[in-house]
Amino acid sequence: MFGLFKANPIKKLRKKYDQKLAQAMQAQHSGNVQKYTKYNAEAEALFEKIEKLEMNCKT
Repeated sequence: MFGLFKANPIKKLRKKYDQKLAQAMQAQHSGNVQKYTKYNAEAEALFEKIEKLEMNCKT
């Protein structure tokens, strides 16, 4: 019953992941390769966390 109001960590991580991808795209369009690689690496790390959480939820 109390799990109804519990925050979903996967949803929160997906939102951060989408934001990092948007930042990476903006950096790429502006020609800043260093920021693009930084944001892209952060997005990949978030995606790995999301995958791990989803695998733990399925088992």
